[in-house]
Amino acid sequence: MEELAVTTAINPSGNFWCGKRVLITGHSGFKGSWLTLWIHRLGAEVTGVSLPPNTEPNLFFLAGIDQLCRSHFVDIRDEKAIAMQIKASRPEIVFHLAAQPLVRASYRNPLETFSTNVMGTANVAEALKALDGTRVAVFVTTDKVYQNREWQWPYREDDSLGGHDPYSASKAASEIIIASYRQAFLSAQGIAVASARAGNVIGRGDWSEDRLVPDAVSAWQAGIPLHVRNPGAVRPWQHVLEPLAGYLGLARKLWEQPGLSGAYNFGPNASEASTVRDLVERAAAAYGKGKIDFADTHDGPHEAGQLALENAKARLTLGIESKWTLAQAIELTMGWYRALNDGADAHLLCEQDIDAYECLP
Repeated sequence: MEELAVTTAINPSGNFWCGKRVLITGHSGFKGSWLTLWIHRLGAEVTGVSLPPNTEPNLFFLAGIDQLCRSHFVDIRDEKAIAMQIKASRPEIVFHLAAQPLVRASYRNPLETFSTNVMGTANVAEALKALDGTRVAVFVTTDKVYQNREWQWPYREDDSLGGHDPYSASKAASEIIIASYRQAFLSAQGIAVASARAGNVIGRGDWSEDRLVPDAVSAWQAGIPLHVRNPGAVRPWQHVLEPLAGYLGLARKLWEQPGLSGAYNFGPNASEASTVRDLVERAAAAYGKGKIDFADTHDGPHEAGQLALENAKARLTLGIESKWTLAQAIELTMGWYRALNDGADAHLLCEQDIDAYECLP
């Protein structure tokens, strides 16, 4: 895979992030915890707004992320509370990650999913209307915002939005809200607004429900087989630091060139998209043990079968492309869980991953 340097976007000369006031919604989640740690390392003053972590263990407390920011536990659906926290933090840059992020959970609780992902996004965008001094807002959505046609080629940013399941539909709807607020209010106010559509992430410190790698680690540590419900599904898997590097690079570019506002895909090259079967077999090999029970037929509600992202816009406009192959991402991820199980410090393990990523060409 061709590798383009993104270090200048992440850790720029002149200490771009140093002293910047940054607000992160969803900072207690998996990606939010990693992003909070990384931006804190770069010297930003971070405020986080989210619900408390909903798993035990969780990276937020295990790695001491709560000590790296001004942390506020607030429901993103509470319009007045969110507006108050955003106003008080006086952010120069905003990353909106707070969401109900699970497909199967969205079938169980569709209204909660829509209220969190749609109205939560609207609440953040509405709060930005009242601010002076905010320059950039990056709204994180998902690769599942596209009307999935189960075709073989990757989705581009101008492909149709849609969504069979409530999660995908809620994120597609949030894209429309983001675009509306950008065009109707925020651009004229001087805020550069972008949406970031990332692929499926794996990485260290994820214990979320219905996530393949956390489920695998839990099963194999307990000495039971991992049940895989949809082994033929294809996804654009990538290490969690890859999209986060994209978000950081996008925010800096928008600060310098507000005209680059819009939607961006962040994912591996299409050739790196892989089946669930391939991923879990590689994970078992990297972990060193683990039995797998592959379902003969898909059980459960509908989930997309084929999904890949075209990353040319991020690559050509922002100079951002994945650095780690899928094989490297899997090895890093499973090695982290092995080390943690052996008593290693979670915060130090995360720092080591970021050190390694920043040192890549």
